[in-house]
Amino acid sequence: MSGGCGVSEGNGRPALRVGIVGLGIAGSSMVPALQKHPNVRLTAVSTRNEERGRKFAEDFPVEVYPGIEELCESESVDAVYVATPTQLHGEHAIIAAERGKHVIVEKPIAVTLEEAGAMIEAAERNGVKMVVGPSQSFEPPIRKIREIVEGGSLGRVRMIHNWYFNDWMYRPRTPDELDTGQGGGVTYRQGAHQFDIIRLIGGGMVRSVRAMTGRWDDDRPTEGAHSVFLEFEDRTAATAVYNGYDRFHTTEITFGIGEGGPLVTSDVYGRSRKLIRKSGGSDAEVALKDAAGYGGERAKNYAKTEPHHPFFGLTVVSCERGDIRQSPDGLLVYGPEEKEEVILPKDVTGRDALIGELYEAVANDEAPLHDGRWGRANIEVCVAALESARERKEVYLSHQTPVPEKGNALPQAR
Repeated sequence: MSGGCGVSEGNGRPALRVGIVGLGIAGSSMVPALQKHPNVRLTAVSTRNEERGRKFAEDFPVEVYPGIEELCESESVDAVYVATPTQLHGEHAIIAAERGKHVIVEKPIAVTLEEAGAMIEAAERNGVKMVVGPSQSFEPPIRKIREIVEGGSLGRVRMIHNWYFNDWMYRPRTPDELDTGQGGGVTYRQGAHQFDIIRLIGGGMVRSVRAMTGRWDDDRPTEGAHSVFLEFEDRTAATAVYNGYDRFHTTEITFGIGEGGPLVTSDVYGRSRKLIRKSGGSDAEVALKDAAGYGGERAKNYAKTEPHHPFFGLTVVSCERGDIRQSPDGLLVYGPEEKEEVILPKDVTGRDALIGELYEAVANDEAPLHDGRWGRANIEVCVAALESARERKEVYLSHQTPVPEKGNALPQAR
């Protein structure tokens, strides 16, 4: 490992020391997973919000820096989690790589394929590992679906669908999140999750994309909905449907369980839409978003354990001899002769798996599954969907990467 790593107590494996860049919702949500891994140490954070940095330092024994450059100069940091806005991912990941730091970069990897390519080149040139996430394909139900598909008991996978209806467009947003040119809108921000799920289950190699997107609110001038058809090289068909306009919510048909795993117990129809329009304008909305970051008034308990596995909308997978979808406690498998529920343990989350994947890649000097090329392949689908909708044509892909062969596909969290 780089950065002068020490040896952790107890098991003799080297420790990976991680610094977080950005203490908004994403950066704060990663803290429990970093603390949970027996060989990972949270040693530093970088934030431009001085109050947030002071609060974090009161709660955790870490170094605090005003910028990523200063953090990456620290000899106490081996890897950097880039949890900054999408339009800064490329710049920040390259800064970390050029200083010999391994990188976790938030999804989507970048706004353009060219920027993603530069990030990949920087990581490889400097001999560091890069993992893109957290994304929904790290979650145990999605990983288990891939395992079942790969095992072949239901025959070859033939159709994959992920449909998600929620309130994404009316949660508190910063201006860049509503600007497609800066990686905003649901096709970049949420399509990156959908395409990651679909590509993992289907083996990775998408041949082409045909899509239509929707901008249905002039006050939120970015994509708030899309319908995307993906064709894999092996003729597997997939659809990704997303509507973030806060009317019908998919939780009505996913056992009341939403993203992250909480149980929705009240009627959420239009709630976010009404609240954001009463917030008092863009400045007030930005303040609401800021309050959801570390130490803010609206910040959730990031270490809270939810009662169920997360549902990123409705995912249904059809194989030649059966179908698969999620249940509250795992998966429902509709086989040739009977329906079976597969119960999955809840002690490992998607973020745990992400940290485990980076650690094992660094410790064993192997390429992680969700590496820069995997992240670029996902953003290629996002870019293609936007192009297809704009040009009203099928778009063929050239940067796709396959899921590794059986036995090395899903590195486990430890």
